Amino acid sequence: MLTYSNHQEKLLKLTNKELSLVDNVNHFLQKIEKNKNLNAFNFVFEKDAINDAKKIESKIYSGKAGRLAGMIIAVKDLLSIADKPTTCSSNYLKYFTSVYTATAVQKLIDEDAIIIGKTNCDEFAMGSSNENSAFGAVLNPIDNSRVTGGSSGGSAAAVAAGLCDVSLGTDTGGSIRQPAAFCGIYGLKPTYGRISRYGLTAFASSFDTVGAFSNNVYDLASVLSVMSGKDEKDSTSSSNPVIEYAKVLESNKFKVGIPKEYFGEGLSSEVGNALENLISKLREHEFEIIDISLPNSEFTIATYYILTTAEASSNLARYDGARYGQRAKESSSLINMYKNSRAEGFGSEVKRRIMLGTYVLSHGYYDAYYLKAQKVRRLIKKDFDDAFSKVDIILTPTTPTTAFKLGEKSADPLEMYLSDIFTTSANLAGIPGLNIPIGKDSNGLPIGAQFMSDQFDEQKLFQAARFIEEN
Repeated sequence: MLTYSNHQEKLLKLTNKELSLVDNVNHFLQKIEKNKNLNAFNFVFEKDAINDAKKIESKIYSGKAGRLAGMIIAVKDLLSIADKPTTCSSNYLKYFTSVYTATAVQKLIDEDAIIIGKTNCDEFAMGSSNENSAFGAVLNPIDNSRVTGGSSGGSAAAVAAGLCDVSLGTDTGGSIRQPAAFCGIYGLKPTYGRISRYGLTAFASSFDTVGAFSNNVYDLASVLSVMSGKDEKDSTSSSNPVIEYAKVLESNKFKVGIPKEYFGEGLSSEVGNALENLISKLREHEFEIIDISLPNSEFTIATYYILTTAEASSNLARYDGARYGQRAKESSSLINMYKNSRAEGFGSEVKRRIMLGTYVLSHGYYDAYYLKAQKVRRLIKKDFDDAFSKVDIILTPTTPTTAFKLGEKSADPLEMYLSDIFTTSANLAGIPGLNIPIGKDSNGLPIGAQFMSDQFDEQKLFQAARFIEEN
């Protein structure tokens, strides 16, 4: 099995017949089987992947292959693929098969990427540890006693364990960046609207973002260019021009903002020290380090959970047992069918968030909670607007600690929610964020740094990441 550092090198080896794509796919399939204990995949598409490899290999040899020819990609089981299961890791949809393909996935297929399977996740993307899945928890490849993070834990584990080249995840409040940090890989949440959400099962529609995981910056940049762009099927997708991010990776010496609110109480000393070392190295390489303030940061977790649970309450109302998914077998009335179907189909965390969302939207509480949270969201966005008038990118920790043990926070939802304390702000503001692996703690667990930029400035994140990757 020949190794390759990124897809550019892999494609060259395929073109020169130094690497067989069929053998390459079989290598990944064998590795997935050997690592079944990680529980990273809900479904693996062995026959389809091998058949696709044969067709794409011929296209490569004839010079007619797409930009991502031969890239092996795993897809979070929240994105639709025609004629394949889409369960959202929930018992409610355990027998559901998609009738169409999500735009983001279809764009990858059109450029000759190979979809190798669907990855495990927290049920309906609700969780920070990938322990809320009807398929069971995903184990961290670095230390199997630890969580991968969530909700895209299966996608993160698949890349970290070398089970695919790239994986797709979704990020509503940190669900790509936090697992990427826990697993020691790159994880990108793009600008809201950069990638179409068509075919993505909705959790919180004004927050949900499709993104990706990779072991290197080049592949992440390549995949973003392919998936991005306006989609007539998604009115929230942006018509902003799409650039070839992989061609503009040469780094500039940026002005880097360091928000004081992210370096206080709750941040582990080892994560804090790793960030301070990174800041020192950036300063040595002539990056301008500027202290900034994001004064409304203390309200991000409360604002995030009020707004996302409200949206989840509305989005999940469609799961009523009448049209698709779980239906209770014995119900004395229509209302009982709704209740029983949801009681049998949904897990405890999904039920908790539906109840919270219904509460904050209810009469007498709407103004006190939901409306007030929308106003605070606007203030958080203004904090970032003010900051980006002074700096190019913002550097923060991705998570307060390294990966915690399985079951450690399951009994305390509030403690679990605080795992996302550094990531939710990017979703509230609609800006892009990227996790970059920067080292390990004394237990050998990965530490991640988060870079954030202004809307549609993803190239700055890639350039900063590439600089760190090379230096």
